[in-house]
Amino acid sequence: MSEDSVTCASERPGENPPANERIRKIVHVDMDAFFASVEQRDDPSLRGKPVAVGGARQRGVVAAASYEARVFGVRSAMPSVTAARKCPELLFVKPRFDVYKAVSAQIHEIFAEYTPLIEPLSLDEAYLDVTENLKGIAIASEIAEEIRAKILTETGLTASAGISYNKFLAKMASGHNKPNGQFVIPPAKGQAFVRTLPTAKFHGVGPATASKMKGLGIETGADLEAQSLEFLQQHFRSAGEYYYWIARGIDNRRVNPDRVRKSVGGENTFFEDVHGPAAALEKLSPIIDKVWRHAEHKGLYGRTLTLKVKFSDFEIITRSRTAQALFTTREAVGLTAQALLLPVFPTSKGIRLLGISISGFDPTSRPAEEEQLALAL
Repeated sequence: MSEDSVTCASERPGENPPANERIRKIVHVDMDAFFASVEQRDDPSLRGKPVAVGGARQRGVVAAASYEARVFGVRSAMPSVTAARKCPELLFVKPRFDVYKAVSAQIHEIFAEYTPLIEPLSLDEAYLDVTENLKGIAIASEIAEEIRAKILTETGLTASAGISYNKFLAKMASGHNKPNGQFVIPPAKGQAFVRTLPTAKFHGVGPATASKMKGLGIETGADLEAQSLEFLQQHFRSAGEYYYWIARGIDNRRVNPDRVRKSVGGENTFFEDVHGPAAALEKLSPIIDKVWRHAEHKGLYGRTLTLKVKFSDFEIITRSRTAQALFTTREAVGLTAQALLLPVFPTSKGIRLLGISISGFDPTSRPAEEEQLALAL
């Protein structure tokens, strides 16, 4: 999902719930440095040391960093060479996604003991609606404490949690006392909490949007709240309505246990820069193969194909094409990807990364958890 695509047209944050609806109790659970913590749990020699999950080679990328590594400024999605420069003692560990998925399944079994209303965001975080929970516990913060304690007992890993009356504030609260903590934002304090936040830290506001907001004089929640709906829609299109309501502490989106996948995609960072259209097409082919196999296996046939290109200077461009009919063959995907890639040339810059994604699925496609294919790290 792009940083500005934060709402669905059918479910806007400001839509009023039924008048007789109770104030909701939403918990956002976020595992602490999940991938790195799993590695430190399973290998005692890594405990207390700066660890990066990902490739140590020149073109590697950090998938996750332990808190010991974060002290040095190491972050996920950072090039491995940059991470190693920031932290010379950094230990790189090859990712084990099968293990992470198995641990995630354990954690979700714990969630299910409390509520069937679980909306996974990724392997390591989820929203839970505990307004009416299976344990009959009235206080949401007590539920969060129980869940976190049970996760620690059963997996040996710590989790943080945010508790509030809507998804946006629960998400913001979960990062407030990390790691291994929790934070509550009650209804009476929601709007005041948002006013003090830098907009760059808002969930749904990425770096490009934060920069654009700063250029408009919007740097805090209070600045955002001062803008009219018309102004925000003018500058941020459909996302403007989302920003308008969350600035007021309002987000009526439901916790949706049946999230439908919006896209399936994959990308690869290359060991050496790629030059020329023939070489780029050759590198793109196995990415297309893997994405198509996954889409076909899940029955996810879409109309839109998006190409992502990252150049050697880290400039990123995307190109998309929407067809009248669904992409139902690998050949159709390949021909469209080629048509999107070839106009990139000629270019004086080498290509560091290529990726494709398929979206615009047929409504009859089967639901699936959102998952980006990790082709290389």
